[in-house]
Amino acid sequence: MIPLSFKRAFWVPFALVGCMWVVMGGEWLADIDLSHWGILPRTLSGLRGVVFGPLLHGNVEHLAANTVPFLVLGGGIWYFYRPIAFKLFFWSWLMAGLWTWAGGRPAYHIGASGLIYAFAAFLFFSGVVRRNVRLAAISLIVVFLYGSMIWGILPILPEYSWEGHLSGAVGGLILAFYYRNQGPQKKKHSWGQEEWISHEMTYADSEDIQYFYDEKEK
Repeated sequence: MIPLSFKRAFWVPFALVGCMWVVMGGEWLADIDLSHWGILPRTLSGLRGVVFGPLLHGNVEHLAANTVPFLVLGGGIWYFYRPIAFKLFFWSWLMAGLWTWAGGRPAYHIGASGLIYAFAAFLFFSGVVRRNVRLAAISLIVVFLYGSMIWGILPILPEYSWEGHLSGAVGGLILAFYYRNQGPQKKKHSWGQEEWISHEMTYADSEDIQYFYDEKEK
């Protein structure tokens, strides 16, 4: 049986990805292109792209390439950092979008890649700065699965929004340091053993603990 907290961790990422696919489907059915709702740097109308840009994609291949990383990394945020997950999503969205608007090339920037880079950077650096064994393991998994993403922040392929990638990565790094004292922390007992805890235990967590207790009793 999958713990309830694990299933709940993917509700928000799934909902956002669902919105992305609905938008893509709507564009296809109506035969329209909503790219002009993306981020157009240093223009007043382009500011709306800060909100809507991550929901728009150039084609099905573009969206499909972003779907799995967004679900995996977004789910990791909500599972391991649930008390601050909403803040992380909000600030990642805002910083990646605004910085791309301020410093990007004069073209429409669309796609969820900026958020993906923000999530990846946060998960990696948060595991490092917290000196948390479990979170450090998540950092290594992120590097193993998405280590090649480092090339995406360089202006190598002009058809990609490397500005959005870089903005998201820097935002994730900043958030990892800013929220280093919030979310999962470690507690030292008097006999020197360490226990990893979260400052806030949700109802879902208590259900999972009860489930494991019940299983042990069987």
